[in-house]
Amino acid sequence: MSLSTQQPATAAQEPATLLRFATAGSVDDGKSTLVGRLLHDSKSVLADQLEAVERASAARGQHGPDLALLTDGLRAEREQGITIDVAYRYFATPRRRFVLADTPGHVEYTRNMVTGASTAELTVILVDARNGVVEQTRRHAAIAALLRVPHVVLAVNKMDLVGYAEHVFAAIAEEFTAYATELGIAEVTAIPVSALAGDNVVEPSATMGWYGGPTVLEHLERVPAGHEAGDRHARLPVQYVIRPQTPEHPDYRGYAGQIAAGSFRVGEPVTVLPSGRTSRIAGIDLLGRPVEVARSTQSVTVLLEDDLDVSRGDLIVPSGDAPPTTQDIEATVCHVADRPLTVGRRVLLKHGTRTVKAVVRNIPSRLALDDLSLRPVPGELVANDIGRVAVRTAEPLPVDAYADSRRTGSFLLIDPDDGTTLAAGMAGEWFLTAGEQHASAAVGTVSR
Repeated sequence: MSLSTQQPATAAQEPATLLRFATAGSVDDGKSTLVGRLLHDSKSVLADQLEAVERASAARGQHGPDLALLTDGLRAEREQGITIDVAYRYFATPRRRFVLADTPGHVEYTRNMVTGASTAELTVILVDARNGVVEQTRRHAAIAALLRVPHVVLAVNKMDLVGYAEHVFAAIAEEFTAYATELGIAEVTAIPVSALAGDNVVEPSATMGWYGGPTVLEHLERVPAGHEAGDRHARLPVQYVIRPQTPEHPDYRGYAGQIAAGSFRVGEPVTVLPSGRTSRIAGIDLLGRPVEVARSTQSVTVLLEDDLDVSRGDLIVPSGDAPPTTQDIEATVCHVADRPLTVGRRVLLKHGTRTVKAVVRNIPSRLALDDLSLRPVPGELVANDIGRVAVRTAEPLPVDAYADSRRTGSFLLIDPDDGTTLAAGMAGEWFLTAGEQHASAAVGTVSR
């Protein structure tokens, strides 16, 4: 049953797809300049924003606008010439909408990069053409692999400072692609750019005729995103139960939430977790209109044929494709709080729309970001550490492996006293060690 009497929406009425992407790069590789150039040349900067950048640039003695200031908004960032916090920017072209997360390059801000890239479908990793692939480049590639970012763009910047030499670009692209392959990154697109001059950012370069590939913006517009990318597992965390109880709809009971992955169709058999009760989808409402199919990232209301006890925090999944329900979770976490995470600490674990009590049972190892090796730790993680943890929850949770579903395979650990986020977790994720193939680097799974 639907609250609306309108006809189902058609595919032609669907809005332009949304791509979430993040940028990463070493200090002084020109990352903020690249982002500023992308926004400026795609006509995504308001006039007053550009005027403010021009005034700030003139005050610093620069002859033209410093486009890096479009993203480096904190006073400390402008004074030091570095990116500290994650800066989010929203812009659109006729072909697609974008959410951009400009992340810091310093190793001490690793937690900020993890935050920015955690929801990204693509990561742009910058390399200075003069320096090539450096330690921080490898670190950013490892984090992108750890977070299962589907697409990686290698932007070889400052090509104007190496005479736009093709062999310089080719050597860097070959080295990075080989390293990314070892990490398990399946797709790398290398693009030679000059962010300062604007070459191959939005407009094709007039000085690099040897390059026949897309510009950065062209690639961002074409890469599969959202439901275009395809999801193996359909998941709907229930956020709210709708019971209007109006004379027109006295028996309406809808389960509202944002589809985390995959798609749902009217008539499809589904299972509600953690109870395990089954039913079929009687109807789907999207923006007040009935639809036959709904896909990932869409916020919908699902109606079931049977009257089940469903509440906030439950998970609706296709019958026959349910994740395991467990109270013991082994995961990789990035610790983001200043206070250490220790064995025995009582926390809250937020998974989807459900928050439960939990305790940290073990912290066996930590990832050394200098050589990407696993090292035993004395039972604690400090800020910016990435490590393995074992957590016991007070209630069973339907947890996917992060490799299967980034949304329902991830969780947060929260301080129960003040609500501070302690760590971001990836259930069942593996670590990589230097020199090892990714397939042999597994160090844990979701406990069954």
